[in-house]
Amino acid sequence: MTLDAATSCLDEKRALENASDRHDTPRSASYLSKETLFTSSAATSWLHSLRLVAYRLLFSLLPSFVQRRITGDIAKPDRLHPSSHLDGIRGLAAFFVFLCHLSYNCFIITYGFGLGDEGDNYHLLQLPIIRLFYSGPPMVSIFFVVSGYALSLKPLKQMRAHQWDSLLTTMSSSIFRRGFRLFLPTAISTFLILLMIRMGLYERTRAFATNGEILRNVMEYHPMHDKTFRMQFWDWSWTMYNFIAVWSWDVYAGSTRYDVHLWTIPTEFRSSLFLFLCLVGLSRCRQYLRLAVMTGIAYLVLRSDRWELLLFLSGAILAELDLMRSARRLARGEKEIQMGTLQKSFWFSVSIVALYLMSQPDEFGDETPGWIYLTEMIPRWFTTKYRYWQSLGSILFIWAVNNAPFLQQPFNTGPMQYLGKLSYALYLMHGPVIHIIGYTIEPWAWSITGSDTELQYKLGFLLATALIIPCLIWVADLFWRAFDIPSVKFARWVESRCTVDE
Repeated sequence: MTLDAATSCLDEKRALENASDRHDTPRSASYLSKETLFTSSAATSWLHSLRLVAYRLLFSLLPSFVQRRITGDIAKPDRLHPSSHLDGIRGLAAFFVFLCHLSYNCFIITYGFGLGDEGDNYHLLQLPIIRLFYSGPPMVSIFFVVSGYALSLKPLKQMRAHQWDSLLTTMSSSIFRRGFRLFLPTAISTFLILLMIRMGLYERTRAFATNGEILRNVMEYHPMHDKTFRMQFWDWSWTMYNFIAVWSWDVYAGSTRYDVHLWTIPTEFRSSLFLFLCLVGLSRCRQYLRLAVMTGIAYLVLRSDRWELLLFLSGAILAELDLMRSARRLARGEKEIQMGTLQKSFWFSVSIVALYLMSQPDEFGDETPGWIYLTEMIPRWFTTKYRYWQSLGSILFIWAVNNAPFLQQPFNTGPMQYLGKLSYALYLMHGPVIHIIGYTIEPWAWSITGSDTELQYKLGFLLATALIIPCLIWVADLFWRAFDIPSVKFARWVESRCTVDE
């Protein structure tokens, strides 16, 4: 190749490279444009995802009934079952327990109408039946009767149908999951209290919680703040270990200072195990013999001063009676309970008598008009006097409502069924809500109304109560969805992983 030819080739190559450079410039700009567009799209997508997460978080904080209104699910009411009214009764009882613990800080609620000198205890709210909406002990009796009924109904159905294999599975499952059902939510609720203690939320209300001038009756124990988290955690751990209290039959065994209201949970656990033992032992007996023996055991535990066992066994007896009545009705070809005016009047009268008995004053019944003679009838060997007629009245009330559909209707309404779903969460959350939110709202309310006169004091209490109730419903709804429902699912999952397939 000559020099001229080589030079020509080199020039041609340079020309091609220059041309290539000229064509690459717009291509590079297009690439940068696409990259910028991609970056902008990614940022938009990230912001959209963040907004979606924030929306879902805020939506989850809304009460479930508000969520259902927003999504339109409110048009699909939950299906009622034959014992749905018991859920409503249990929910209302849990709400009344909250009112009891809120009001007994400020007022004496244990006296009946007419006690003492004329004019001392003649308030309308102290009248029998009316006073039940702020009475805690009779509501505990209702809890135990309803629990005994609910735990016994399915096993009794299987006994009557001679489904022995299914019965064994049911009883095994009930015993296996009972501890999870009762103690897992309480472990969570008390651990949340521990965290709130460490955050200083209890310290902010301590001055008010220990102010005897404004809290004029009962001052509940306000959980203490330990020096370190480790000390607090170990204290909580040992408290929960003792909380289970399987080996003690003292009624208040297992009480925890993190929430003094939870003493009923270990009692319910021990009573449940006793009930399961009775059901298994009597499972192969004829129905009338089983009913007779359970009635005899119920009298035995009553005579032994075990009112909580009486209530659980009574729930099982009422379940057996309901199944027997249903079988007779189906044998006659009747799908629903047919009730005339006379029968309605009878069951309504029974329910009124039951509510009156549940209204037994917690103190000085032997000096209270309308209760002097009834108090004298309480056996000497029955130590907790105020629970005698309250317990019998709660059994009588559930019996009356179970037999009268028209008495069940109020408890099958939407609000009552909603409270029924929240019942356990209401019970677990009302303590911390009172101690943190309640003790924050109450001093503010009395700063508005004043507290010098009796009228000012009561108006401030009513104002505070009106604000605390929505807070409790909201917190209980959150706990129910976040912890109570998952606890039930977790117990079933653990059981499925531990049990042998058939």
